Amino acid sequence: MPIKDSLQTSKVLRCIHVGLLCVQERPDDRPNMPPYVVLMLSSETISLPQPNQPGFYNKRSLVEVDSPSSGKMFSSNEITFTSIQGR
Repeated sequence: MPIKDSLQTSKVLRCIHVGLLCVQERPDDRPNMPPYVVLMLSSETISLPQPNQPGFYNKRSLVEVDSPSSGKMFSSNEITFTSIQGR
């Protein structure tokens, strides 16, 4: 049976939501472990806060190739490199 058709969908989505809360960039934004996490997973009546955007999230922009009507697009990735050297 596909997961989207099962009664477990809300439980799976809740687990994903709690997982996103547990990996927040700032420790203060994460739930207290383990009692609160267990409570969040076991009770569907507790409302969950919205997770913040991940700290590593970087929007990629699409750059058109040829003309807009050609439909050819690619993503542009950027990288920053820092070289640490001793004195």
